[in-house]
Formats: sequence, C-alpha cells, structure tokens
Amino acid sequence: MPDQTHPLKIGTRGSPLALAQAYETRDRLMAAHGLAEAAFEVVVIKTTGDKVLDRALKEIGGKGLFTREIEEALSSGAIDIAVHSMKDMPTVQPGGLILDCLLPREDVRDAFVSRQVGSIHELPQGAVVGSSSLRRRAQLANRRPDLKLVEFRGNVQTRLGKLDDGVAVATFLAMAGLNRLGMADVASSAIEPEEMLPALAQGAIGIERREADDRVAALLAPIHHAPTGMRLAAERSFLKTLDGSCETPIAGLALIEGDRLWLRGEILRPDGSDAIRGEIRGALSEGAEIGDTLARQLMAEAPKDFFDWR
Repeated sequence: MPDQTHPLKIGTRGSPLALAQAYETRDRLMAAHGLAEAAFEVVVIKTTGDKVLDRALKEIGGKGLFTREIEEALSSGAIDIAVHSMKDMPTVQPGGLILDCLLPREDVRDAFVSRQVGSIHELPQGAVVGSSSLRRRAQLANRRPDLKLVEFRGNVQTRLGKLDDGVAVATFLAMAGLNRLGMADVASSAIEPEEMLPALAQGAIGIERREADDRVAALLAPIHHAPTGMRLAAERSFLKTLDGSCETPIAGLALIEGDRLWLRGEILRPDGSDAIRGEIRGALSEGAEIGDTLARQLMAEAPKDFFDWR
C-alpha cells in the first residue's frame, strides 16, 4: 500500500476541473483502502492543449492534445496513474498502458450558458455563440444555421470571462464539469440528449495505468464502476470505427436498460449542413460490437462525399 514515504503519484492536468477529478480519484482510493491523504501525491502536468490556446484544437493535433505528456510521464514511471476526462481520450492507448478503471459517470448533458437568454431556442437571429468543440458547432449549425459561431477555448473560468466581455452571447460547457466544480448554477439550462447528443464518453473519468503494474491494478479494481465501463465500451467502439478525433463531429450516448444496452449516435459534416443519426440495442456484454455495428450503419447511409473534408 502507498504511504507518506512512498505515495501513489496521480498525474493530471492543472485546470480546476482536472484537479477536481484527480481529488475525486484520490478520495475514492482513500475510502476503498482506508488510506490517509498523505499516501497520495497529485502531480500537475502541462499538456500541449493547455499551452496552445490561440488556435483551434483541430489545427494543433486533435485528440491526444490533453493526454500525450501525461501518458509520457506514466510510461517513464514519473507518475503511477493518470486521471483523464474520457471524452479527451484517443480510442487507442500507447503501448504498455491500459485504461481499465472508470469512476461513476456524472451528468452527460451539455450545459447552455448565457448571461442573456435561457436556451438555444431563445437566441436571437444571428447571435454570436462561442465554442471550441467541432461537435457542438456542427450540431448548432445544423439546428440553427442563422447563428454566428466563433472559436471559444479555455477553462470554465476563461469562457465565462469571455461571455462577460461580450465576445459571445452564449457558449456551451459540460454539466459534469460544472457539477464537479460546484458550479451547476452557471448553466442557463441543460440540453437533453433528445435535443443534442453529447460527446462520446462525456461525464466519465478514466484512470490509466501501466499494464504490467499489478500493484496499481489491485488498488484501482475496487473503485472501477462496471456500468460506466459497459456504456463506454459501446461509445468508444462507435468512435473508434468512425476514426473519431477532434476533427470529426461525432456524438453519441449509451444507456443501460435492464440487461440491454441502447446506443444512439450521430455524425455530421463540420458545417452542419448534413447529419445522419441512428440507434441500436443489444446485450450489455456486447458493447464493443454494438458500437461498431452502429458506426458501420451510419457510414453506409452517408453520401460518398460525406467524409471528404478529412
């Protein structure tokens, strides 16, 4: 067991939300094993996505921007585990690393945030809306082509500051992040999945470790949340088959219905001019197959030029 002399080193980004997720992981491990806070050390690692804030994510490398440096530290042994927002995670881990521990999933919905109006439907014609998410921008353009969309990057506090400065009338955040920060009241409204599907794996925290580290595997096993794992098996398989990245507008959500899994998915052109949606149900144990099947169904429905923008 880790102790004050040999603490378990938890790698994370340094944003308030990333730190909240690292502390949640630490607290769950403390409770599961009866350990003191001193048995853990939170190690902040700055990633490329944190350093480059003046360009769109798609221009500087897509998925992996918020994980690469942390995974390098994990591989080198500088940290023992890495805590990630699962929606930021590539679908394939670097050799020698494994992601097999997920915490209970938070609210999956997007939050609509505005100082002036309460929902997307209340936005005036031609209003300026800020978002760094290609998925959200494409979905919004598909539903409200009259709106003007602008790039909007930064943490929660930075984006709220931009709203206060009048850069945009509204923006989007994840309800999960706001809840974890104790800032749920920032949301003007939560967007139901029936209106706008969230990012795949939104609201889920994943804990990555070295594949050969049996000691850490044993520490993490009691805090893994199996239902979240079943849902994400379908969602991440859907994403993987579609070769999803920060350059790909893809949305989806898996829900558990008794002993069945229900997966909804959506693919869009980046300008929102076309969207293809579908859903599928199957056995809980077949999440990966369900995700792959739905992805192939949507790809088969897409026009030949649907993915040409890549």
